[in-house]
Amino acid sequence: MTTALTPPAGARPPKRHPEAPAPGEPLGAHYANCFGCGGGQPHGLHLEARAGEGVSVTAEFTVTPDHQGAPGLAHGGVLATALDETLGSLGWLLRVIAVTGRLETDYALPVPVGTVLHLQAEVTAVHGRKIYSTATGRIGGPDGPVAVRADALFIEVKADHFIDNGRPEEIQAAMADPDQVRRARAFEVNP
Repeated sequence: MTTALTPPAGARPPKRHPEAPAPGEPLGAHYANCFGCGGGQPHGLHLEARAGEGVSVTAEFTVTPDHQGAPGLAHGGVLATALDETLGSLGWLLRVIAVTGRLETDYALPVPVGTVLHLQAEVTAVHGRKIYSTATGRIGGPDGPVAVRADALFIEVKADHFIDNGRPEEIQAAMADPDQVRRARAFEVNP
């Protein structure tokens, strides 16, 4: 882990927001067209995350033939995306909007097509707008061998970050959604 991913002196332990989803509760997709968690992407990860204990989440996704790099094996970038998506879901428990500032990924084992990757992520520290976190992806079950792991730094942002920087067509479509809950969730988290 690089020093950029090491919490500085004065960082505080994470604190789960009192209105965070209860442990075991599904978090759902924040945006239908999100490649990581949305159902609107035919080749997306369709990652399903659940709130865990403390400031942690668990998630699963199945590696399909659309996710391969080498023949029969998951593409490393797809595995990094799965970790990033899971880490991004931690924002639901802190009740903050955050974006990835840095993601450092280690690959320990190949992940074959057809594998269910069991992911677990937790916030380790918070310092100002910086959120330090770690994640693992296991094969063969939630207690199976670690195939991939990551340490990350997320930065808390305001919703304007997405409105000011997103492609206007998608921003306007999300803002025009008559479902107020879906409209708000589209801008809540950017894993």
